[in-house]
Amino acid sequence: PTVKGEKPRVVVLGTGWAGSRLMKDLDTTGYDVVCVSPRNHMVFTPLLASTCVGTLEFRSVAEPLARIQPAVSRSPGSYFLLARCTAVDPDAHTIDCETVTEGEKDTLKPWKFKVSYDKLVFGCGAEASTFGIRGVTEHATFLREVHDAQEIRRKLLLNLMLSDVPGISEGEKRRLLHCVVVGGGPTGVEFSGELSDFIIRDVKERYSHVKDYVHVTLIEANEILSSFDVRLRQYAINQLVKSGVRLVRGIVKDVQPDKLILDNGEEVPYGLLVWSTGVGASSFVKSLPFPKSHGGRIGVDEWLRVPSVPDVFAVGDCCGFLESTGKEVLPALAQVIS
Repeated sequence: PTVKGEKPRVVVLGTGWAGSRLMKDLDTTGYDVVCVSPRNHMVFTPLLASTCVGTLEFRSVAEPLARIQPAVSRSPGSYFLLARCTAVDPDAHTIDCETVTEGEKDTLKPWKFKVSYDKLVFGCGAEASTFGIRGVTEHATFLREVHDAQEIRRKLLLNLMLSDVPGISEGEKRRLLHCVVVGGGPTGVEFSGELSDFIIRDVKERYSHVKDYVHVTLIEANEILSSFDVRLRQYAINQLVKSGVRLVRGIVKDVQPDKLILDNGEEVPYGLLVWSTGVGASSFVKSLPFPKSHGGRIGVDEWLRVPSVPDVFAVGDCCGFLESTGKEVLPALAQVIS
C-alpha cells in the first residue's frame, strides 16, 4: 500500500461497464487510479452486432479509457496497465499480474509483476458460457469484444467471395453461406436481425450470383427472448421469420469445424457460427478464495464489499449478493451497473 502522505491507490480490474463507470466518477484529487485490464477501452456492447455488417464502424462502439478517466494518462500516480490479474494477496494488499501480448508477432514475451493497492475493485466481468460442449471454443465466434465483431465481418465477407469462385460445389457453397447463431437471447436475436438486413439490402445487390444461397438459422433450446414479455417475444419471432431467419428449437451437443450436431441427431452445416448463449463467472473469478454467490460470482454485501477481506470490493457481472443480505442476484445487464 501507499505510504503515509501519499494519495491512497485504488486499483480497478477491468474496463467494462462497471469498471469504467466507477473510474469515471472517482475523485482523482483524493485517490490515485490504477486500472489493470487486457483492453484499453470500453465497448458499448448493445451496438456491437451492428458493426459486424457495417451498419456502424468499430470506432463508434469503443471509448478509450483515457477519455473516460483522463487521470490514467496524466496524473503522476495513476496508470493504465495492459495486463491480466492472476492472483490476489489480501494480507499483503497486492495483486499478481501478467502482461497481455497474445495475437501479436515479434513482441515481448509476457512477464509478471505485482501491484500494491489501498482499495481493490473487481470489475472483470464474466465470460461466455459454453456449457462444456466440445468444439465451441475452437470453432465458434463469440460476440463480446471488438475483435470478435471484426472476425465475424472478415469471415462473412471471405465466405461470400469464396462462394463465387469457379469449381466450388453446390453443397459447399450452401455450407459457406449458411450463418448459424446459437442462443435466442437479446444478442443472438439482434445479430440475426442485423445479418438478415445485411443479406436483404447489401448481399442481394453486391453478390447477386450467390444471393439465393445465403441463409441464417437461429438455434435456441427454449423460447426466443424468454425473459421478455410474451408480446415482445412474439413480435420478435414474427419479424425474424418475415426477414428470412430460420428458427430451430434444439440443444447443441457437439461442434465440428464445418457442422454442429443437435440433440436429435440432426447435422447443421455452417460457414459462420456465432455463439451467444449467455455469460457466467470466469475461471479467474471462480479461483478466487472469496465467498461466492449464485453461479460462482464473488459474493458481496449491500455495499458491494467482499465481507471476508478488508479493502476489497466487486462490481458488475463478476459479483452477486450473498444470501445473508436477503437480496436477489441481479442480472448481468448494463442497467444494473448504471
